[in-house]
Amino acid sequence: MPRYKHYDYNQTSMVVINFEEQIQPGTFEYALHHLISDRLDLTPFDDLYCNDGKAGGRPAYDPAILLKIILFAYSKGITSSREIQWCCEHNIIFKALSCDSVPHFTTIAAFVSSYPLEIEHLFEQVLLVCDQEGLLGKELFAIDGCKLPSNASKEWSGTFKELAEKREKIQRQIRYWMSEHDKTDKDSDDNRRQERIEKTVSTLNRAFDKINQFLKTQSPRTGVNKLGSEVKSNITDNESAKMKTSKGTIQGFNGIATVDKKHQIIVDAQAFGHGQEQHTLKPILAEVRERFQRLRIRENILKDGVIITADTGFASIANNEYLYSNKINAYIPDNRFRSRDERFDDQKDKYGHRHEENRKSTRHKQIPASEFDFDPTKNTCVCPEGNALTFNKIREDEQGNRNAFFTGKLLDCRTCSRKEQCMVNPESADHRKGSGRQVSFRVYSVTPTYTDWMKARIDSDEGKRIYSHRMSTVEPVFANLEHNKGLKRFSLRGKKKVQTQWQLYAMVHNIEKLIPQIR
Repeated sequence: MPRYKHYDYNQTSMVVINFEEQIQPGTFEYALHHLISDRLDLTPFDDLYCNDGKAGGRPAYDPAILLKIILFAYSKGITSSREIQWCCEHNIIFKALSCDSVPHFTTIAAFVSSYPLEIEHLFEQVLLVCDQEGLLGKELFAIDGCKLPSNASKEWSGTFKELAEKREKIQRQIRYWMSEHDKTDKDSDDNRRQERIEKTVSTLNRAFDKINQFLKTQSPRTGVNKLGSEVKSNITDNESAKMKTSKGTIQGFNGIATVDKKHQIIVDAQAFGHGQEQHTLKPILAEVRERFQRLRIRENILKDGVIITADTGFASIANNEYLYSNKINAYIPDNRFRSRDERFDDQKDKYGHRHEENRKSTRHKQIPASEFDFDPTKNTCVCPEGNALTFNKIREDEQGNRNAFFTGKLLDCRTCSRKEQCMVNPESADHRKGSGRQVSFRVYSVTPTYTDWMKARIDSDEGKRIYSHRMSTVEPVFANLEHNKGLKRFSLRGKKKVQTQWQLYAMVHNIEKLIPQIR
């Protein structure tokens, strides 16, 4: 028989723990602990408490304790306030950071969501420490966005018309189940079925009241890039938005970060409730300039030669005009800049066939717009069958290209013998709600534009060299936050609260960069 060391669960042991010894140098918790205790000013939180000797009230948890456990939890991918409370009860590092105190989860949740200005002030203090430690290069900033789901369901999104239709649909369902309840009550004694029907009706009533209250108290939401036209509202969080991502459509926020190239320090972190990024460039640059001025790092960082880079999502005529007029050294390409770069000539040979097969599998080959007779002098268009199309408008896209849009008459397309080859959805021609074939043509202007100025910058050898640093600067930051820190979604609602959480994660990232400096 083998012999094993004796053990007995029914015994008492006293373990002596020194909390300071649990926080070892060279770790994130050590840098976090000493940064908050020794180098950050937390006095702005003092004015938020009214429990001194005169006012009375029970003692509150020190903001330093709450900040330490929250930021350490975020560094481990923990955002649930209940789970943070559990960690303070059972995890030795959490116990060391909190000095064996266990804040209630409601206290933790309230701290995260209630102090946006104070959290932003702390973010700026951490940034100032990064500059004092020589981590800011102030030579190149890269801007990019990270679209993440929020604490809201996209099923509760829609225009006011769509939400009103959903309300009417729920009302019809309520009437149906009420009639079923009456039939069951008269014809049988099936109590279980009656309970299920009552539960269903109660759920539908709550959904009806929720939509009805929203439609009565709110106004339609307008878009930022659609000339004031209505966009989808959300009943749960109306400051969030439906956004298209590589993983499908989400209901959430776009967390945009501005990153310094030298050590990938986040110098600005803002959340926007729109998927489009063109309108965010001006407020981001304005905030970066004001922050560096407040911290007395640079009086006007944008006019000191710092390079601004961003991807094509931030390109627009208005942004190019703003950059040119304010003499900002920026490189933001249009969505055709790779097609003008000879280094990407072989991309179609590498990937074109695969994309071609994918397109063929999802849609049939259309009659191209080149077979339509477009007269730019008269602004008219005739289809291959000789039918005149209706002119809609000339519209400029985000890259400054002017396009003339035409739509075929539904009656002409419905009776056309080539509608199967011409229309994307031929079945729509048989319904009144459908529309005829739509085509657009580029309208060229002889006057140089601000987009031409940006194209010349981005197509130059110097522009290509500078822009090549954008991805290696900002993308690793998002990889760290999403993959290493487990930031898969925002757990709060409302722009201010989500931005606070986004800045807390940015602080975690920046504090990690300070680990070698704090020993």
